Amino acid sequence: MPSMENSINVPSSYEALELTHIQISHHPFGAPAATPVVIVTLNRPEKHNAFTPQMADSLTLAFKMFHADPRVKTIVLTGAGKMFCAGMDLDIGFGDNQGRAADFRDIGGRVSLAMHRCHKPTIVALQGSAVGVGMTMTLPAVSRICHGKSKYGFVFARRGLTIESCASYFLPRLVGFSRAMHLITTGAVYPPLEKYFGDLFTEVLPEASQVLPRALELAQDMAENVSPLASSMSRALMWEGGDSPEAAHLLESRVFHHMIGQSDYKEGVNSFFEKRKPKFETDPREGSCPEYPWWPELNISRETRVSKDEKSKL
Repeated sequence: MPSMENSINVPSSYEALELTHIQISHHPFGAPAATPVVIVTLNRPEKHNAFTPQMADSLTLAFKMFHADPRVKTIVLTGAGKMFCAGMDLDIGFGDNQGRAADFRDIGGRVSLAMHRCHKPTIVALQGSAVGVGMTMTLPAVSRICHGKSKYGFVFARRGLTIESCASYFLPRLVGFSRAMHLITTGAVYPPLEKYFGDLFTEVLPEASQVLPRALELAQDMAENVSPLASSMSRALMWEGGDSPEAAHLLESRVFHHMIGQSDYKEGVNSFFEKRKPKFETDPREGSCPEYPWWPELNISRETRVSKDEKSKL
């Protein structure tokens, strides 16, 4: 979860924003200003929330705003209607295959990276079926709650495509290489059973109507009781930790040393002894340890073209 752009304008009310193919709501709905829990809804129910470039732009912007907004603590992502997401809108497609491959960036990957880089955790409420990018874009989330009677799948191979949205990084780390290989190679859709998905889904609920309320319950608990700074640093350690037990120990020790000097640690201890809810106020953008990010950040912007006249003559 490296740093994100700083030139993001944060609105007073997310409900006043007009973003294409998504809707952002406060929790509770109608609150005049941003709330600790916000709900992002994929909002193309007439198309089963099929993914579009405009939806990708809206989601990417939304996660960048949440990252920059200290009022937001937790995000819930869900869909309108009976399906969470039917994958890419194939009537629109993926472009015309023109231009350089080096300049192409898949739109699902932009969303996944924005979610992953956001300091605030995302809980996905899959109230209905999801396939393709509807599944891969949820992988950077901290939790996925789904409907037990719906079906889910990574169907790319059945459409003549490879996986995207950084799924080759996230999926095997979440479910193991064996299950990931089975899911992406069969391209089939399955009920949310452990034998197919392992523990990819944190909770599987019998009724679709239960999914969003449960996700909001979990999000509210996290917003009220979890330090955003500690949560963000811990997730970064999990995703970008050391490559050996010794390296993990050295890195965790440095980050832990930083954390025990922060006000959130003092507040966490005091609230425990005083038997009250904590009031964590440290903005992760300001309170992250000096070494953060401790891994090399790749530049994912398009490569700069150099004309013949601009090339070095050396």
